[in-house]
Parts: sequence; structure tokens; C-alpha cells
Amino acid sequence: MLNTLGEILASDQVGFPVLSLMIFIPLAAAVLISLMKDEKQIKQIALGATVLSFVLSLIPLILFQNGTSDIQFAERYAWIAPLGISYHVGVDGVSILLVVLTTFLAILTLGFSWKGINKYFKQYIICLLVLETTVIGVFCALDLFLFFLLWEIMLIPMYFLIKTWGGQRRDYASLKFVLYTLLGSVLMLVGFVILYLNHYAATGIYSFDFLDLLKAPISRTKQMWIFTLIFFGFAFKVPMFPFHTWLPDAHVEAPTTGSVLLAGVLLKMGTYGFVRFSLPLLPEASLYFMPLMSILGVIGIIYGALLALAQNDMKKLIAYSSISHLGFVILGIFALNANGIQGGMIQMINHGISTSGLFFVVGFLYNRRHTREISEYGGLAKQVPILAGFYLVITLSSLAFPGTNGFVGELLILIGAMENSWQLAAPAFIGVLLAGAYLLWLYQRLMMGELNNPKNKNLLDLDRIEIGICTALVVVILWMGIYPFPFLKMMDGSIQFITDRLDTSAAALTENSLPGISSKLVFKK
Repeated sequence: MLNTLGEILASDQVGFPVLSLMIFIPLAAAVLISLMKDEKQIKQIALGATVLSFVLSLIPLILFQNGTSDIQFAERYAWIAPLGISYHVGVDGVSILLVVLTTFLAILTLGFSWKGINKYFKQYIICLLVLETTVIGVFCALDLFLFFLLWEIMLIPMYFLIKTWGGQRRDYASLKFVLYTLLGSVLMLVGFVILYLNHYAATGIYSFDFLDLLKAPISRTKQMWIFTLIFFGFAFKVPMFPFHTWLPDAHVEAPTTGSVLLAGVLLKMGTYGFVRFSLPLLPEASLYFMPLMSILGVIGIIYGALLALAQNDMKKLIAYSSISHLGFVILGIFALNANGIQGGMIQMINHGISTSGLFFVVGFLYNRRHTREISEYGGLAKQVPILAGFYLVITLSSLAFPGTNGFVGELLILIGAMENSWQLAAPAFIGVLLAGAYLLWLYQRLMMGELNNPKNKNLLDLDRIEIGICTALVVVILWMGIYPFPFLKMMDGSIQFITDRLDTSAAALTENSLPGISSKLVFKK
């Protein structure tokens, strides 16, 4: 018998709907800003909304109850009752840190936008605020229809961010981003509808609610079909190899803030979907497809790293590095053991911090020189030492240097992968070495050596806002690297719930093995 989830209502924990306020305050600010003309007032309202949303996200973070798998700070209201659709939000160890990451990066991107946007400033801020609402909503949604609705609405502001404020090929990149995501979304919706109808067949009640769906038995064959369908929705979003081709174009053409939010939180929607829905709802299918998913993760690690080494555009290099880093996340999640899943989950946060930092550095340089070509730079540490210092810490985080946040997640992933299969884990170690190669090579080309290009001799170092952005990122990098225990502890209950469901299903698969599953690759707790 598979275990199920309980929930703790927000009214019992804090006495007010903290998640709803956090979700809808940026949206309310966007509506208010649409009626305003004064740029100074627009900045004040936008900053106030993002800061307030961040402060509200700290409340469930601080009051979070460790040691339980229950959904916390839950709110549930009937919405389209005849169809079993409700407004149901909540957080647990899977989602709480992603929510805080989103509200944190929203403040930093807003600060960067103060000087970096020269046209349609009001519309730009509206897009950022609407995007923040939809992404927070995705991470909090516990009704699959609500999840899908917010997942789709997210495309609108991101499309306009790339198309309106992007580079020369912005039309192509924005359209490609939308079409790829929509293709995966359609298949994902079909999978959700099958889950919905399966629940009705088992109980006689229509429901898209995640907690209800956990209670309905799903046949093994049906699990395979559903996993395959929703796989495409999540795989396109990560993006996993070979569904990644939209990402380099989107990153290169997007404005800096678009790249930060895309890498920092939007890509995590895909990996989050696997942990939130695929593993607990479809445990037998997750076990069955584990070898394939792990192999795709390993290919992504090596493929992304090799392509990163071949780039001369800073943004494109970081885009391919994201494919490699998220390959590690997939490898960890589909190790299907506690270490691997926990490593994958914490690495989502780590990648969001470190890669956002890399894109901010590129943005700082681009605002000064208006070029992303690596060959245009060199010897910058002498001219911009503050930027060089911050950039070094961010680089060390991205290559998982001990003492930084990246080390913790990558170590857990590799341990989890080794517990599962050393044959699949061994190539990942090559990815670690390649990451060091392309990231240190980039730092050397940009910051070290002689300052030979005369165009770089008048570059200004970071201003106060830019120093504030980098300081915030570095504090998190060092905090999570030196003392990761509080962050890992928050995940324990949710990970235990997932591994218990996988363990129960593993026993069934062992007794009635399916073709294609090696006994050595069946889940190990």
C-alpha cells in the first residue's frame, strides 16, 4: 500500500493566507503599474512589491516544520467544483526553497533593470512582475489544472521579454522558445487528464488535486503512458538532451534579466515537475525508466560541457553549461535514492544562484562594452578588481569548489549515482573535470593576462547596485557551502515520503520484473 500525504493549513500555522499574498502581490503591483506613467513611482511600486513578496516567502521558510512530509501553509478553495478543480496551494521540502529562490532573484533582477532597460520600461517591469507571480504559483500549486494554467501563462511574459528587449535574432528565439514549450505542454496536459480520469474510474470523483491523485491506484501500463506524456513537458523545460536546442538561442537573445530568470528559476520548473509529480504519482514507471533517464542525464552532462568549451560568446557558453549542470540534477533525481534526490533538489537551488551570478557578470560587462565575445576581453582584473573578485567566487561555486554551495549538491548527486550504478556515475566525474576546464578557461580569458584591448582601459568597476547584487549572491553561495545542514534538513521529510513510495513499488517490480529492467538498476534505498 503506497503512503499518502497530509497537509497543515496556513490558518493553523500563521493565521493568514501567506502563500496567496506572496503569489498575487506582484500581479497586483503589475496591474497598478499599468495605470501609472511616472517612472520613479513605477520603480517604487515594483521594488515594494518584490521586497514584500520576498519577506512573505521568508515566513514559511522560518516557520517550516522539519521532519514531516506534510504539505504546509496550505490553502484550498473550491474553484470549478463540478470538474474537481480547486485553488490549492502549499509548500513542502520539495518546493519551499524554490519559492524563496524565485522571490530572491526577482529583487536582484529588478535592481539590475534600473539602468539596463532603455525602452518600454513600464511594460518591462510588468512582464517581470507577472512572471514572478506565475513561477511562484507553479511551485506552490497542488492542483494539476492550476499548475498547468500557471505553467502556460508563464510563457506570455517570457515571450515578450525575449521578443521586445532581446538581441538581433529575438523574433526567432522567442518563437522557438514558445513552440518547444507548447509542444511539451500539450503532451503533459494529456498525461494530467489521464491521471484525472483514472482517479474518477477508481473513486467516482473528479479531481485534479495532487493529494487526491496520490490515493488512486494506477496500473503499471497506465503509469508508463502517463510518465511518457508528462516527460515531454518537463524534459523540454529543463531542457534535457536532446530537447535542448531552444535554450542557447533563448539565452543569447534574451536580456540579462531574462537570462537570469530563465536559468535561475524557469528551467527548475522541469526538474521540479519530475520530483513533485513523476516520482510520487508514477513510482513504478519512474523505476522502469530510471536507466534511460540516467543515461540522458549523463549525455547532457558531457554534451553540454563539450559544447561550452567550444564557445566564444559568453552567454552561449553559460547556456551550454546549464545543460551540463542540469544533467547532474537529472542524474541525481533518477538515482531514486535519498542522497541522489536530495542532491538533485539542492543543486536546483545552487544552479539558480551560481548561474544567475554568471549571467549578471555578463550583463555588467555587456552594459559597459556592448559585446559578449570572449576574445574582446582580457586582463580585466586590473581594471575592475571588485568585479573580478565577485566573479571568481561565483565561478568557484559553479564548478563545485569545496566551501561553496555547488560542492554540496554535486557531491550528494555523485554519491547517489554511485549507490545506484557506478557505470552511470563514472562518466559524470568527467563532467566535473570539464566544468572546471570551461569555467576556469572563461575566467582566465576575461580577467587574467595583459589589458591589451584599448577599449577596456576605461571600464568602470561595479557601482553600488551591482555590488549589492553580487554581495547577496556571494553570501548565499558561502552560507550554503559552509553550513548546508538547515537547507538539507528541510527536505528530509519529503524525500522520505518519495523514497517510501519508490521502495514499495520496487518490491512489486522485483516480484514481477518488467522486460528492460536490470536487477542491478532496481531502486536501492
